[in-house]
Amino acid sequence: MKEVFAYVIGLGAAVMMPVIFTILGVAIGIKPSKALKSGLLVGVGFVGLGVVTALLTSNLGPALKGMTELYHLNLPYFDLGWPAAAAVAYSCAVGAFIIPVCLGVNALMLVVGATRTVNIDLWNYWHFAFLGAMVFFATGSLAWAFYAAIVLYVITLCMADFTAKGFQSYYKDMDGISIPQPFCQSFTPFAVAIGWVLDRIPGFSRLDIDAEGMKRKFGLLGEPLFLGLVIGCGIGALKCDSWKAVVDSVPQILKLGVTVGAVMELIPRITALFIEGLKPICEQTRSFVERRFSGLKGLSIGMSPALVIGHPTTLVVSILLIPAILFLSVFLPGNKFLPLASLAGMFYLFPCVLPVTKGNVPKTFIIGLVALVAGLFFVTNLTPAFSKAIAAANCDGIAVPDGFEGGAALDFASALWCWTIFHLTVSLKWTGAVLAGLLALGMASVNFVRIRRGGTK
Repeated sequence: MKEVFAYVIGLGAAVMMPVIFTILGVAIGIKPSKALKSGLLVGVGFVGLGVVTALLTSNLGPALKGMTELYHLNLPYFDLGWPAAAAVAYSCAVGAFIIPVCLGVNALMLVVGATRTVNIDLWNYWHFAFLGAMVFFATGSLAWAFYAAIVLYVITLCMADFTAKGFQSYYKDMDGISIPQPFCQSFTPFAVAIGWVLDRIPGFSRLDIDAEGMKRKFGLLGEPLFLGLVIGCGIGALKCDSWKAVVDSVPQILKLGVTVGAVMELIPRITALFIEGLKPICEQTRSFVERRFSGLKGLSIGMSPALVIGHPTTLVVSILLIPAILFLSVFLPGNKFLPLASLAGMFYLFPCVLPVTKGNVPKTFIIGLVALVAGLFFVTNLTPAFSKAIAAANCDGIAVPDGFEGGAALDFASALWCWTIFHLTVSLKWTGAVLAGLLALGMASVNFVRIRRGGTK
């Protein structure tokens, strides 16, 4: 089973998602040709997103590595990126059975009225499997592993319901869609709490400016394309050890700037493909479920956050956070992790934050910065367990490089819900497991009451 899922993961989202959505589309009544086209558009979207993020990583990587060598930024925990986390996720029985188990939990919650989200974002189920695998390799118990994964799944479905109304109101063409992805939903509590504090700071409301407002106020300077150019050139220049080196490296610096700017411009165009491909699947799934189960009204279809990562505020704040978090990671006392490979996933931090901040760039930036600072401590804390899981999983091509004490990924090991549930089930054992279960049941109960009172409308 491990080899089967390793093979599936090796195919990647660009291959598997068209297959999954084509089969799903036919099963719920879409014409095979239309289902195939929808699935292929999703696949093309993943190919495009993969090409663009690889472009960002391959060009930023050497520049950032040059900076770390020049300024002796020798932090002992290596950033392996999300592929390492996905490989760990599907390296044990948790990954083998995570999809049917979670679909069963989703169906049960729908029937009892504890959720109104139908989570068909099957590719991102690896997030739940990852937490389960981490717990398994830490405890040796499959029971605890599945328990942790299910608790995370229940919490994520509830968070998707809690945020669905704001999400659909803020983003255009997202009616009937929610985001049941635990990494994105881990930043919603930060957005709510920090946003509440910022709203009570005298004068902060004057900084209420979104990405479109930046364009109007600053013209070209407010464009994600231009900001990408500036940040890229800045990082390229910082890896030079003298003014002469800067002058000699002008072609490379400009190329890096244009490349980062191109990424900022291309991502919104690629996300349009996801919307075009997933929209028919979403509408038909909601119609199919409501026809088969007459009591299930006001459903939201759980989709990938890739649908909305091309929003201008997300692009602007993500590109500004890259140098900020690199700088802070060096000087934060207690941090041992230098984010490099995971930086391409920065865009996924904001899909559920923007509806809370209404796209306010300063507020979103502050929330993202605080959340990432907390994330650095989370990932530093989880790296020993992550490294143990990598060694135990024995995944081909995934290993901590020589000279580093451990490896992890900012992408999910830094997430609030992952860190919290891991320590509740592993560090606090029975007491923590009971608390984690009560948290999930409490959120499901609150959601049940909301649904009964029409809170999903």
